[in-house]
Amino acid sequence: MVLAEQQRQSDGAGQHPVKLSCRHIWKLFGQDADTFLKGRATPDAEALAAAGLVGAVRDVSLDVPEGEIFIVMGLSGSGKSTLLRCLSRLIEPTAGEVLFEGRDLLKAGEREMIEIRRHKMGMVFQNFALLPHLSVLDNVAFPLAIQGVSKSKRIARAREVIELVGLKGRELSYPRQLSGGQQQRVGIARSLAVGPELWFLDEPFSALDPLIRREMQAELQRLQAVLKKTIVFITHDFDEAIRLADRIAIMKDGALVQVGTPEELILHPATSYVAEFTRDVQRSKVMSVRSLMQPFNSAHTFIGQVRDTDKIGAVAGQIIESGRPVAVVDAEGRLVGEIAPGPILDMLLGRGNGAAA
Repeated sequence: MVLAEQQRQSDGAGQHPVKLSCRHIWKLFGQDADTFLKGRATPDAEALAAAGLVGAVRDVSLDVPEGEIFIVMGLSGSGKSTLLRCLSRLIEPTAGEVLFEGRDLLKAGEREMIEIRRHKMGMVFQNFALLPHLSVLDNVAFPLAIQGVSKSKRIARAREVIELVGLKGRELSYPRQLSGGQQQRVGIARSLAVGPELWFLDEPFSALDPLIRREMQAELQRLQAVLKKTIVFITHDFDEAIRLADRIAIMKDGALVQVGTPEELILHPATSYVAEFTRDVQRSKVMSVRSLMQPFNSAHTFIGQVRDTDKIGAVAGQIIESGRPVAVVDAEGRLVGEIAPGPILDMLLGRGNGAAA
């Protein structure tokens, strides 16, 4: 059932080609883990426990289209960070396939994987891992030095990405002279220096205080609008996920529970676990006008309009103040429906499920 739902979400994920996918990924810890799965139907948690094994990742399949921010989230111990490390082959999966641009990374040799990580993957972790004896400029240029890029070219590229992340003027500073947010910007710039096609971010902002964290989330949104990277982002914070994600995967006990847009997870939770996970989320921040609009009535005269993709919270005041239905248009400006104050007030007051009938 979960895989069927997951496939439905993958099919509707967008029009872009798939950049990264995995099929039936397992990561088991314990003695003889490699041989346990051979010739065996999908084992449940009880079977794993009986064999003395820990199922850190259990039979996960997913697709990440090009240019998408795909967020994997769950509680501590759910397997989200282990899954990211399997996708990047920082740790070896016990079984399955990891396909990057159609190439199964699990069949790649060590040297090929090193080259892929150096040239096509960027990684940012919670620990900034900056080299304390190097300046900002040299920290950012470091991965290019490892690649053998000439000094003039790597310094030029480092200056370019330092400016991109808003640190121009701090090139000669050392990590100890920077705030936490500035240090994380250096880490982001360093990972971008190689021009990665695939970007792995493992709870990159969780060590920052709330104000700096929101600033860095906005910075990531700004960078993504410019760069259009394919991003796999790990977090345990649902507010962070709904702010950043194109789609979200929720994990529990190593297994994938549901994949969908933030709005789909809120409106159509696949399990009680997902419903509980999303229970306290402000729906106005997640739900789009499209979810509450009705077919337009040609008898109505509209005095305003909103986009079908606008979040309810951003336009609620405008619609309620109008006291009448407002036109809803798509990205091309075509009239696609109307939205009235009543359903918005019902949602804001917690009446009904907040979705249009």
